[in-house]
Amino acid sequence: ARVVREAGGDAVMTPPELPSGSDRVGWVARKSPAEIVVNLQGDEPLVDVKAIDRAIEFLQQNKDVPVVTLGRRMQEEADWRNPNVVKVLTDLQGRALYFSRSAIPFFRESPFRSLPRLYQHIGVYIYRKDFLLQYLKWEPTDWEQAERLEQLRILEHGYPIQVLESHQPTLGVDTREDLEKVTALLEKAAKISS
Repeated sequence: ARVVREAGGDAVMTPPELPSGSDRVGWVARKSPAEIVVNLQGDEPLVDVKAIDRAIEFLQQNKDVPVVTLGRRMQEEADWRNPNVVKVLTDLQGRALYFSRSAIPFFRESPFRSLPRLYQHIGVYIYRKDFLLQYLKWEPTDWEQAERLEQLRILEHGYPIQVLESHQPTLGVDTREDLEKVTALLEKAAKISS
């Protein structure tokens, strides 16, 4: 909160018992006049901001979609096997079928290969505010608790999540190794721009 305020932003501390980032963002959004709420998680410092803009536009143009998230085409077997990398499979219209920390889908008769509609999930959710306020009324669900993935609460309640593709490489920070990689990338970018 101190860093945000020193940078000129507004910071709101949420109750510690809230179970997920979406619950925390929704808690703050209750008093906001906004119709669309972006939940950009702090462990995604390299997120593609243009993809977020596209997601907001998609939500504005598709009134039947309650929430949009981002994914990047799964390329590396090591990422596919890594439980810190969340995988998402989509249907032919780009709606999420399932999110998992497990290596999905299972390649029964061949080794891993990059497939259409198999994405590395990027921790960004763009909600319609009225839907987010509905989400707040739901208790955490079985799948959500098993995988520790808040977006599964939405799927378990039967609502679609649209997944838009981001083409920019990203790296979620889940481990000290991830933090070191991101720090090196940001330092390199700072040297190039100066």
